[in-house]
Formats: sequence, C-alpha cells, structure tokens
Amino acid sequence: MSKKSSPEGEPASFEDAMAELEQLVARMEAGELPLEASVAAYKRGSELVRYCAAQLDKVDSQVKVLEGEMLKPFTTDTAAGADEE
Repeated sequence: MSKKSSPEGEPASFEDAMAELEQLVARMEAGELPLEASVAAYKRGSELVRYCAAQLDKVDSQVKVLEGEMLKPFTTDTAAGADEE
C-alpha cells in the first residue's frame, strides 16, 4: 500500500506526484483557487515537476546501465526502404 504525500512533503512515488500535479493543474485551470492559493499551487507544482524530472533522470541512468550504454536512437530506415518499392 502506498502512503499519501503531504502537501509540502516529497511524494511517495512518481505516480503520486503526477496525480497530485494533475489535480493542481485541473483546479488552477478551473479557476477554483484564489490568488494566494494559486501562487502556492504553482509553487507546489514546480516542486512536483522537479521531483518527477529527477525520477525520470534516475530511471534513464538505470536503463543506460542495464543496456550497457548501447542505447541507439530509433530510426525508420527499414520502414522508409519498404516504401520505396
């Protein structure tokens, strides 16, 4: 069972951070928040974005290690060659 994050604490997981961020964005876009609360929500949203970016960087590093630094960009050369027939 995952624990809930506190409003100012670090999220329990990437998924929790994304869910909280989505809720903040929805409330801000709906105009539900007064100015002071909007500023606080923006600040919290920035913290959540930084947390998510750090988690993604960490996972990216782990994948590179697992793949032996042999990751190559995806190309569609094979698909392009098939279209020329």
